[in-house]
Amino acid sequence: MGGNYSAMDPMDVPVPDIEKLFERDGYLKPYEREIRRRYGCFKDIWDRMNSWDGGLQGFTSAYKYYGPQFGADGSVTWREWAPGAHSIHLQGDFNGWNTKSHPFKKLEYGKWELYIPPNADGSCSLHHQSRVQIIVNDNLYRVSPWASYVKPFEGFTYQQFIYRPNNPYKFKHPKVPRPASLRIYECHVGIATPEGRVGTYTEFKDNVLQRIKNLGYNAIQLMAIMEHAYYASFGYQVTSFFAASSRYGTPCELKELIDRAHEMGIYVLLDVVHSHASKNTLDGLNEFDGTTACFFHDGPRGTHSLWDSRLFNYSETEVLRFLLSNLRWYQEEYQFDGFRFDGVTSMLYHSRGIGEGFSGHYDEYYGLNVDTEALVYLMLANELVHGIDNRAITIAEDVSGMPATGRPVKEGGTGFDYRLGMAIPDMWIKLLKEEKDENWKMGHIIHTLTNRRWMEGTVAYAESHDQALVGDKTIAFWLMDKDMYSHMSTLSDPNPVIERGLALHCMIRLITHALGGEAYLNFIGNEFGHPEWLDFPRAGNNSSYHYARRQWPLVDNELLKYKYLNNFDRDMQMLEEKYGWLRSNPAYVSCKHEGDKVVAFERAGLLFVFNFHPSQSFTDYRVGVDVPGKYQAVLCSDSKKYGGFGRVEPDGEFHFTLNSGWGNRRDSVQVYIPCRTAIVYAKCD
Repeated sequence: MGGNYSAMDPMDVPVPDIEKLFERDGYLKPYEREIRRRYGCFKDIWDRMNSWDGGLQGFTSAYKYYGPQFGADGSVTWREWAPGAHSIHLQGDFNGWNTKSHPFKKLEYGKWELYIPPNADGSCSLHHQSRVQIIVNDNLYRVSPWASYVKPFEGFTYQQFIYRPNNPYKFKHPKVPRPASLRIYECHVGIATPEGRVGTYTEFKDNVLQRIKNLGYNAIQLMAIMEHAYYASFGYQVTSFFAASSRYGTPCELKELIDRAHEMGIYVLLDVVHSHASKNTLDGLNEFDGTTACFFHDGPRGTHSLWDSRLFNYSETEVLRFLLSNLRWYQEEYQFDGFRFDGVTSMLYHSRGIGEGFSGHYDEYYGLNVDTEALVYLMLANELVHGIDNRAITIAEDVSGMPATGRPVKEGGTGFDYRLGMAIPDMWIKLLKEEKDENWKMGHIIHTLTNRRWMEGTVAYAESHDQALVGDKTIAFWLMDKDMYSHMSTLSDPNPVIERGLALHCMIRLITHALGGEAYLNFIGNEFGHPEWLDFPRAGNNSSYHYARRQWPLVDNELLKYKYLNNFDRDMQMLEEKYGWLRSNPAYVSCKHEGDKVVAFERAGLLFVFNFHPSQSFTDYRVGVDVPGKYQAVLCSDSKKYGGFGRVEPDGEFHFTLNSGWGNRRDSVQVYIPCRTAIVYAKCD
């Protein structure tokens, strides 16, 4: 069946695998009409894109049509989409900054075109690193939306430069296979130096990638790559979507970084921002054609009231062409393996998620508040990305819990592979801020860690960049605060604050890793308990870089205790690599004792036991296991190599099952579990 699906009765719209969706989640069945309607909207656009000249490949490769296109004969054909413009001119180094000598010709459908013939000697007028500028309506100075290289010129405003080096970088290594257990190291190139300045792509390649590899992470998520004029926006106020940020180096140097990561077997994710755009006009997309519409909704719908940014009009064909081509650009030009989509909640709802509690009732996800155009764009994006490369991974930053976000489009889902488990870090920070250790509720912790949609991948994390931003603190700093300045030396006197902090830092990360999802994420430096918080240079801090850096000397110094947390994080990743709990079914929790503060669960054949009690240790504590045999500790947070007391060390005594069920499991073992300790046991017979 084919045709105009959105004109059909929704119940007649064919969704290939919709029954799989209902088998997984029967609560979705009453919303079948709306699920089919949304799929019909997606299919209409998908089929239309395939039917146009060039098909899907041509539609999503618009960077080969728009912007400057360089001919083999030295000529340049430059095209723009500016439906509201009355005139467009190009000025630059090539024409002595003549504002009138190079007018664009108006074409159909809001398109404009300029032809620049080759020089008399056959060379191209737009040479490498020459500066150019678009003039709209004679007095509006703009950067092309398709600019691939921009940098500041005479101040803070970014301008476009032609980037055509004589020897462009050529990739030497293929993309890496999709990790079965995804362990993500979230990182920001600019802050990855201990010095008070902006770090570079080359420094990250040479100095940081090996650290990540040694820690056992198999993926990096690069933030703030898409060009953003305001450094303190953390990369979330994008001004030039096709330009990799020049503040860290050149496009070739970014390609070298990605190629080196692939050589090391590291999967590379891009933090992509298609939910909104900077309001900048001189160096952004805003008012490119002289109107408040163009790429964005006109009126209130086109502005995010909290972010003070512009919101895309996903119903506009040229906007879809622009954004989908942007994804292909990063997959093919830069060889990114996958994407983390920022601000998905803002896209999904007309309310932008502002003031929404999201109780979890399904009516919230299938009512009039849902922005169908944005949802369909996400379906298109996921289908495209996975079609270009079946190894691609996409991750949704969505706090609302929209059902089927992590299910394939052909089931009626949105098509993401994972969603971020955003409730988990919020829980940890809230506990550390507001609750005494003895008041922690084991049931609440377990519920938050396990409350996710069945067969939809979740990225678990204890903290990301969000929790470290100014106004908040890293988990390590919440735990140890000012004592980190005076008692992190291995030579200093014992300190109860530091002892508690080291213990809980390890426990929080392990239980999140093992129980919270099907993938794990850590923000750069937090694996070793990076102190303080993150704050970019801005007017409010006298443009200081003090908190916009990573203090690697702390973890490299053998006389400081940061090495303990780093060692634990490394061994935790290596243990996951060996046993693969992230790629296994969710854990079975057999014990969550509120009085004892003990949690026990099994996953991937391992037994995890946590004692969160601040002072009570337990001998011969009985916990259930499903598989009988001989068990031995393979990881213990209390080990001396992690700064603990060594009350239990890995590879110590054996624990034999008792041939007696416990905690709804077929068998059980008795173990010694010290206070504030996490132990992982593996069968060893």
